[in-house]
Amino acid sequence: MTWHLAEEDVKAYGRGELTAPALWSADTHLTHCAECRARLAALADPVALDAGWERLDAELDAPRRGFFETALLRAGVPDHTARLLAATPVLRLSWLGAVAGVLLLTVLATYAIRPGDQPTLFLALAPLLPLAGVALSYGPALDPTYEMAVVSPVHGFRLLMIRTTAVLGAVLGLDLLATLALPSPGLAALAWLLPSLALTTTTLALTTRLGPTLAPTLTGGAWLTLLALTHQTTTGTASAPFTAPGQGAAAAIAVLAGALLFRSRDRFDRALGGGGR
Repeated sequence: MTWHLAEEDVKAYGRGELTAPALWSADTHLTHCAECRARLAALADPVALDAGWERLDAELDAPRRGFFETALLRAGVPDHTARLLAATPVLRLSWLGAVAGVLLLTVLATYAIRPGDQPTLFLALAPLLPLAGVALSYGPALDPTYEMAVVSPVHGFRLLMIRTTAVLGAVLGLDLLATLALPSPGLAALAWLLPSLALTTTTLALTTRLGPTLAPTLTGGAWLTLLALTHQTTTGTASAPFTAPGQGAAAAIAVLAGALLFRSRDRFDRALGGGGR
């Protein structure tokens, strides 16, 4: 190099006080001049320099927040809760898009088969989607972020409720939108809601004993078996789970399972730690 930075400019650069256009010239010069870089390093405070490198490493290593996590933070959700929700697999657009596609096909099938009849296919399928979402939101066999969730400073039951509430909010919202698109939307078209709550709470209550994989499998299988046994072939006749007595039974099961779930809340740390292995 045929020239070097003045001593005052080096000191000002080190203090962060050098302004443009001298700053631009100093940046370019320091890129190519080892002697001036050595002069700048000699002026730097080692403690401050190490702290600066640590901040830079932390910033580079920190995972980038996605749109969903950023929206949660702006809504006032605590940072650790937003991170756990954003890491929930079934809250990603790919899975929610698949749910929306299944519901759309079911609604179209309802229009095509017998528009005037009760939408039995939709009513049978709608409770299974929230159940699948809850089942896929936790457990070592299904959740790719399971290890992060286990070591988070959150009680297992609270973690489960946070994720379950978020998943139910998303999937039930899609179910409700699909209900409005049915040929005859009304109270009868909402007959899936109570069975859905009953299936979900029953699954969660059984998780502490059966694990996060077997519990939803058995609950979903029991629902399909019940529908098969109570299926009505007469046009316009509702299947038993969608009648008034069936709805009352679903509500009773949901309340009972909810009570059992609350009583077994302290077991979830052990259940989620090894129940699904």
